[in-house]
Amino acid sequence: MPKTDVPPRWDRTMQQRLARGEAAALGELYDRFASLVHGLAHRVVDDEHAAGAVTRDVFAHVWEHPDSYDPAQEPLRTWLAALTSRLAVRRLRTTETAALARGGPGTAEDLERTVRHASVAARADYIVQSMPAPLRAALELAYFQRRDYRRTAADLGVTDDEARRRLRLGLQLLATAHDTGAPGAPPGVGGAA
Repeated sequence: MPKTDVPPRWDRTMQQRLARGEAAALGELYDRFASLVHGLAHRVVDDEHAAGAVTRDVFAHVWEHPDSYDPAQEPLRTWLAALTSRLAVRRLRTTETAALARGGPGTAEDLERTVRHASVAARADYIVQSMPAPLRAALELAYFQRRDYRRTAADLGVTDDEARRRLRLGLQLLATAHDTGAPGAPPGVGGAA
């Protein structure tokens, strides 16, 4: 599929509506992406209350700074995922740093390890949610339901070769979760905040 320089119409229109201050646009954006934002935030901070706060912060940022999103640069979904990751990592660092200052368990190295693991997990989750449905279905059958490639092929109604191809491609995409700035991963997810 060739990439064009023209951003998706919905993304452009949404950015324009937000820039005009349309509250209905924020509601529509929230309805469409709140579960993605909350899920990524929860993956990083591992706390329901903190994930809710990050979700509110993300949509407050979008409302207060609608021009910070450029539809020509990336899809709105990717931009929101990167923003969520940055804000969630910032919250995690702040919380963990405060705990360290109070004499809580762990060290600064433990904090950075926690942040790195949370960032990789959030990136992997984003990659799985963004990959084409046939690849995601093959991975879910093979790894979450413990099917071998032959059983996966049978369940999907495809040839063994096609099942192996889908699994290989899905795993190649997932492998990029460990790479900072990996292609296909939202910018800023997993990297420095």
